[in-house]
Amino acid sequence: MIGFRICKRERKVATKWVDAFRALPVANVSDVMSRMTAGGAALRPYYTGGTMVGPAVTVKARPGDNLMVHKALDIAEPGDIVVVDAGGDLSNAIIGELMVAHAEQRGLGGIVIYGAIRDSAELLAGSFPVFAAGVTHRGPYKDGPGEVNVPISIAGMVINPGDLVCGDADGLLSVGINDVEAVYAAATKKHEAETKQMANIKAGANDRTWVDATLSKLGCEGL
Repeated sequence: MIGFRICKRERKVATKWVDAFRALPVANVSDVMSRMTAGGAALRPYYTGGTMVGPAVTVKARPGDNLMVHKALDIAEPGDIVVVDAGGDLSNAIIGELMVAHAEQRGLGGIVIYGAIRDSAELLAGSFPVFAAGVTHRGPYKDGPGEVNVPISIAGMVINPGDLVCGDADGLLSVGINDVEAVYAAATKKHEAETKQMANIKAGANDRTWVDATLSKLGCEGL
């Protein structure tokens, strides 16, 4: 029945790409994806440091209800990221420290809630990756409907089951399974270029001639 479905994930991003993307800042991945993909500025990390990377187990939940989130946590594999589209509603928390402890005990890679969480102080003090759009003390309902491993959308970013999910202090994004190799190559090149540029800045040898060159092309006066 539509609204009460638990689907099988047919494929997921390979472990080698999960490991490879851990070394890349999310901002560099975003840049090489033409800055067109993002989980929205509202999704913020609620944990202590580090990068979150893993294959997505997706959940489409009714705002304020976490029945299918519980099921997703039970069937997700070690390293998976459970990504929940709860409509961005902040009226009721979808998860708290008990569910996070269960996910951590099972070896999952993180939880993303496009909605609210609670027990924020405890989660912020921990190292298990959690992203959410907000915080409220009001708890969830457990009635459904909801669906597991279906395509979802967070702030316009489509996530399919098994896609690569990346998150750090700058936010969250998803890379489609078929795009990971090309995105990784481009993001690695971008990261290397920025690392070199940072070294030049610290050495006082940063080339800034591009600024005036660009302004000149735009017809800027007073150069």
